[in-house]
Formats: sequence, structure tokens, C-alpha cells
Amino acid sequence: MMLVDSHCHINFDELSARLPEILQNAKDNDVSHMLCVSVTLEDFPQVKALADQYPHIFASVGVHPCYQEVKDPSVEELVEIGQNSNIVAIGETGLDYFRVEDQDMTWQQERFIRHIHAAKTVNKPLIIHTRNAADDTMRMLKEEGADTCRGVMHCFAEDWDVAKKALDLGFYISFSGIVTFKSATNVQEVARKCPLGRVLVETDSPYLAPVPLRGKTNEPAYVRHTAQFVADLKGVDLPTLAEATSNNFFELFPAQR
Repeated sequence: MMLVDSHCHINFDELSARLPEILQNAKDNDVSHMLCVSVTLEDFPQVKALADQYPHIFASVGVHPCYQEVKDPSVEELVEIGQNSNIVAIGETGLDYFRVEDQDMTWQQERFIRHIHAAKTVNKPLIIHTRNAADDTMRMLKEEGADTCRGVMHCFAEDWDVAKKALDLGFYISFSGIVTFKSATNVQEVARKCPLGRVLVETDSPYLAPVPLRGKTNEPAYVRHTAQFVADLKGVDLPTLAEATSNNFFELFPAQR
């Protein structure tokens, strides 16, 4: 059995300080590959270094929508970096209006558009973060032609209507530890309805550890708990879910097993 953690931040201090242990724990829990996701250009060299050193770790390049006081990438910069063979995606990118719904979000939207254009140019998928901004996120993905490069709705926390719009654009839906939370009934409904051929699993570590480890520092090994929970929701066994989500990952991302 093989699992892939499709979204983690093992370059963050909480995990990088004990990286050998983190990687061994992942191996012990059948997590064979992981995608370390960029959130700023300043920290991108750490992300790339991991992908360069470890053949089972892949990387993305992008600037998270929550970070305003960081280097803002141009399309040209994202394209130049994104052409590297170890870079399998553009992002994470998207929109996040949490706590700032009364502010002008033009800067976020412009940054988001640049990421979409870069992904289309290098023909690599997008990693989408959206919070309190689903309508604008889905509208902009459609208007900017993101269906031509596709991508993943990472750490999905919306309802079936949003999921359906994403699926219609050719996107995948990735479930994090949130799906295991008792209150996440909308997300659990999406997990039941989403075609098995479009499902990914992730940790978003070091955040959002799944039940029964909620509150602990998350790590790629814990994706097994999320995968088991999604398998139960869909009425399949864990090896079936693991095979499907691993195949989905390598179908979406231009990575070598």
C-alpha cells in the first residue's frame, strides 16, 4: 500500500528540526511521497532544497494569499522557477478574505491571476487555497481559463456546490484532517459525493492534525488517519483509497514515482 501526502510544509521549523524522524514516521505509515508546498519566495529555497535532496519529495512555487508584506512574484519569476523538473505545481495561491472582508482585496486578486497565468504558461497544475472567498475564487478560476492547467482545491472546507464547480473545471479535491472533525459535516458530504478518481489526501502539516491526534503537531505520517476516515465515508477499504489517491496524485502532478 502506498499513500501520498499531497500538501505539507515540512520546511517549517516545527518539522524541519526533526526531519529524519518525520521522514521515517512517514515511511513507517506507508507514506511514500509528499509534496512540500511553497508559501513565500523568501522560503522557497528551503522547499526546493528538500526536493533536490530527496527523490520522494516534490515541490511547488507560489506565494500564499495571506502574506501581504512579502516579495510579490511576477508571472515571469513564477514561470522561470516553475519550469524546473522538481517543481510540480504553482501555488499555493488563491484568495483568503478571513478577517479582512471589509478591506480592498485587489492585491490578492491580482496576485492570484499572476499565478494562474504562470501555471498556464508552464502547463503545471495550481494549488488553490480559498477561505471566506469561494465565489470570487471559483469565478476567477473560470474567467482566467484555469481549466486548461487544472489543479487541486487544497484543504477543502467548502460545500458540495463549490466542489462541483471545481470538478467541472477539471480540478481535484484534497481532504485534510478537517474532514475528520465532528463539525465538518459539509466536508464529509463532499467526501462521500466526490468521485474517487478526483480525491486527494493531505496533512497541511504542521497544521490540522486529524482525529484522534487533533491538537498535536501534524506530520505527513498522519495522512493515514485522514485516508482511513475518507475511505470509511466512501465505503471502501484503505488500500483501495490509497491506490486511488496515489494514482490521482501522479495523474495530476508531473512527477515521477
